[in-house]
Amino acid sequence: MKFAAAAVMTFAALGLVGQASAEDFTGTLKKIKDTGVISMGIRESSIPFSYYDENQHTVGYSQDIALRIVDAIKKAVGRSDLQLRMMPITSQNRIPLVQNGTIDFECGSTANTMARQKQVAFSDSIFIYGIRMVTKANSGIRDYPDLAGKTVVSTAGTTDELMLRKMNAEKKLGMTVVSAQDHVQAFQSVADGRAAAFVMDDPILYGERAKAKNPNEFVVVGTPPGLETYGCMLRKDDPEFKKVMDDTIAQMQRSGEAEKLYDKWFNSPIPPKGINLKYPLSNEMRALFQNPNDKALD
Repeated sequence: MKFAAAAVMTFAALGLVGQASAEDFTGTLKKIKDTGVISMGIRESSIPFSYYDENQHTVGYSQDIALRIVDAIKKAVGRSDLQLRMMPITSQNRIPLVQNGTIDFECGSTANTMARQKQVAFSDSIFIYGIRMVTKANSGIRDYPDLAGKTVVSTAGTTDELMLRKMNAEKKLGMTVVSAQDHVQAFQSVADGRAAAFVMDDPILYGERAKAKNPNEFVVVGTPPGLETYGCMLRKDDPEFKKVMDDTIAQMQRSGEAEKLYDKWFNSPIPPKGINLKYPLSNEMRALFQNPNDKALD
C-alpha cells in the first residue's frame, strides 16, 4: 500500500511538472497569456486581404487566416477567454508597431523581403504575386517603358514604391513618382487623371479596380519584374510564437482549406458590392499550398 501511495504521489508530481513545463511560455505567447489580450494589426483598405466591409467590420483573405491563428493561440496558451484587440495600421507604421510590441502580429498585405527580415520575422507565406500597374483602358500604357515622362503613383512605405523609384533612376524614365497614403488614395489619383498609373501588387490592383464605379474603364497591365510573397508579420527571435502561426498556415494549405478560402475571396462575389475579382489561382500558389514555406522571393 505504501508503494502504491508513493507511486500515485510520483505520478501526480510528474503531472504537475509536465503542466508547469507546458505553461512555461516565452516571448509573445507569455505576453498574451499574462495580459489576456491578443493585439492584431489590420488594414482598412487592402481588398481582398484585410479591409472594412459596409458595416466597418474587418474582412478578407488574410483576415480569415489571422482569425484561425487567433484560435490556435488560444489553444496553445490554454485560454479561450483571450480578448482580441484589432488595431488599424498603415504601410508606414506597421513594422514599428510590431517591433515595439503595440501589436503582436499582422496578417494583411505585407511583403516578406530580405530587407524586412532584418527588422521583423515572417510566418509561412500566404500569397505569391507580381508587381504590375492599373491604368485607364484608353491610356495607351501597357508596360513599364510606357510610363516614361508620366506621373505615376504608388503607396507610401511599400516595396513597390521603392522598386518604382529604383527603376525610374536606373532606366532614366523621367517619371514623376508620387506617394499616396493608402491604396484607395492611389487608385483615385488614376481615376481623377492626376496620375497615369498606379503601381502595386497585382491582387491589390484588381481589388481597387473592382470597387470602381465602372471597372471596365481600367485595366491591369505590365510585365512583373519579379515575384514577391506576403506573410504574417511578427517580432524577431520568437520561434515559439512563429511555430503556432506556421503550423496553422501549413495545416490550412495542405488540407485544401486555403484553396477554398482563395476561391471565396478571389473568384466569388465579395463585400461590400458583391464584385468578383476573377483572379485565378496561379501555379506558384498551387506549389506554395503543397509546400508551405517562409522564403522571401526577392
